Amino acid sequence: TALVTPFRPDGSVDFDRLRNLVEFQVAGGIDGLVPVGTTGESPTLDMDEHVEVVRFVVETAGRRVKVVAGTGGNSTAEALELTTLSRDAGADGTLQVTPYYNKPTQAGLIRHFSAVADLGLPVVLYNVPGRSSCEIAVPTIAELARHPRVVSVKEAGGSVDRVSRIKAACGIEVLSGDDALTLPMMSVGAAGVISVASNVAPRAVADLVHAAAAG
Repeated sequence: TALVTPFRPDGSVDFDRLRNLVEFQVAGGIDGLVPVGTTGESPTLDMDEHVEVVRFVVETAGRRVKVVAGTGGNSTAEALELTTLSRDAGADGTLQVTPYYNKPTQAGLIRHFSAVADLGLPVVLYNVPGRSSCEIAVPTIAELARHPRVVSVKEAGGSVDRVSRIKAACGIEVLSGDDALTLPMMSVGAAGVISVASNVAPRAVADLVHAAAAG
């Protein structure tokens, strides 16, 4: 689940409701949580809030599910800092959105993501060209997959065909980044979904994905 971040009326993080949301997800059978991705308001949280949300979700989850922290950015230095702090807070992995607005070259993407992967946390690449204005090309994903810590890609480009092309190019795990494409993508080799809908319907999403994975 790409967790939302609940707020109080004064704009501060509502940790009581965040705790309830984490418990709801665990009870609903979700396999992992992604705090502070873009669904979790990463652009609107400051650095301290960002890291505190990650730490809180890690502590609340208590190793019952994996926690993959959203720690991407359009600044490599910022992505490295957030990833280091989240690693130290106990996150199991990191979700790395394509640097947005800057429109880096494919060589630049390789250098950016490789620098983050060198920190040691398992990395989930996040291809979302509709929001970042930059696509991670399939050959670039294949090149990055050679890094032992680049383990997965969240594919939110709206194309089931890209899943087939990625799987043909390398052995990286693919996760749907669009709830509506979960089943079509799994039918051609994706392993599951990083879901927004599961914030409100965790059991339904978990049951669907587990059934599809079981054939």
